[in-house]
Amino acid sequence: MYSPPPDPADQQRMRRAYARSARLLDVSVTGPEVWGWHGRTLSSRVEHPNRGGCWLRLISAPHARATGKGWEGNRKAAALFDGRVRKPLLYDTIESTGDGYTYQAELHQYVDEPTCSLSPVLRTRLDLPVSWWDSLRADLEYVSRTATDRVAVRQEWVDRSVPRFLGVPGPRITDWATAHGDLHPANLTTSPYLLDWEGFGLAPVGYDAAMFLAYCLLVPEVAQRVRDTFPILGTAPGRVAQIIVVTELLQSASRGDHPEILPALQHLIVDLT
Repeated sequence: MYSPPPDPADQQRMRRAYARSARLLDVSVTGPEVWGWHGRTLSSRVEHPNRGGCWLRLISAPHARATGKGWEGNRKAAALFDGRVRKPLLYDTIESTGDGYTYQAELHQYVDEPTCSLSPVLRTRLDLPVSWWDSLRADLEYVSRTATDRVAVRQEWVDRSVPRFLGVPGPRITDWATAHGDLHPANLTTSPYLLDWEGFGLAPVGYDAAMFLAYCLLVPEVAQRVRDTFPILGTAPGRVAQIIVVTELLQSASRGDHPEILPALQHLIVDLT
């Protein structure tokens, strides 16, 4: 859960668009507002006359940028994965424009269970049954085998960014698979459902496991459970995936996101390189 945009005008613009989308989709808002990263999204629990409780998520972008991977991700993920892996179903989407922005509203199945963490960075132990880990592993294996033309990680970015943040040459990605693309404890529920699919696409083999591990490093018992569940992390492709994930998170931290995991990331990269 993130804070609203710092500019009150942006807050009001998003709230107006959210109310308009709720009317168009014939839903009434029944829960508190939930802001996404940098105020880019606004969501809430809603009630639909036929479907009952749902989750309405609104994403916005300036007109010229309302396209591409993030914009269409949840729709494409629904076509590939709804009913096949444990993810909320996508019921409907609509687009609208106003104030120089394009808005996309997505009506999802409401999942009435908590996420494993309010923040992507895990800070407390996860007391989860073996079945939870088995379900997650099975779903990620299914995702990895699913063909897609979407790309979550590009070799060009690796070649440019790994030397900048790690001071070593970027590794060559030789093994690719489809990944969720943003696997962290705040995107996993206690059953587990996998949430927020807008970034899915091709990535290095082991990328999802590497991302989950990096966000769990502050809780060593959970980090070890991630390693035990995903033995790919101990292989050469898994190490490549971890180098790339650490680079991504270092870049993100340089912009002010989750600086608390910097020491753990730096310790991990010493082991990897």
